[in-house]
Amino acid sequence: MYVTESPLTELVAGYHRFRTTGWRHQRDRWTELSEGQSPRVMVIACSDSRVEPAQIFDTSPGEIFVVRNVANLVPPFENDGGRHGVSAAVEFAVTKLEVEEIVVMGHGMCGGAHAALTEMFQDSPPGDGGFVHAWVSLLDEARERVRAKFGDGPQASREMELETVRTSIANLRTFPFIPNREATGKLTIHGAYFAISDGVLHLMREDGSFNPA
Repeated sequence: MYVTESPLTELVAGYHRFRTTGWRHQRDRWTELSEGQSPRVMVIACSDSRVEPAQIFDTSPGEIFVVRNVANLVPPFENDGGRHGVSAAVEFAVTKLEVEEIVVMGHGMCGGAHAALTEMFQDSPPGDGGFVHAWVSLLDEARERVRAKFGDGPQASREMELETVRTSIANLRTFPFIPNREATGKLTIHGAYFAISDGVLHLMREDGSFNPA
């Protein structure tokens, strides 16, 4: 009987390939990184397994500080004593690492954007936790705008994916340490969208529209 390797076994095999290729070929780089990091860019991306920022932007270790979550969302600034993982990452990247740019990258066929548009997790069993519905509720206002203009067809799905980027950027600007850095030119915020189907990266313009890079 044919037995397939477990996912962990495959990951360990990948690690051994990395040790004999990437790590060895960039030994000086890894030595430098062991002393600290100084990325110039923070990327906020989706957890989707098809959207890997380091691969899309062809970066080397240490070049980008990456935070990934469902639908690449940033919550608004809230100092309520809760556990805010994304907010902590933003604070660390901006105030300690002093990144020069933040890129919020949405993507095509985003399950989180779809969940927000359809409210498919609204009636999840209590035992599931309700975490997805609570998280994508950050897009409630955006969903109403999209539905009013596009209904719930394919165009609405695409627009909802773009709204994840616009909403996150708007929320970033509620953090007290960001507007001043933007105003003085120490920090620049960008929006991006990666279309999985054709591999095209789109960049957001000042008016909120997106054009191919």
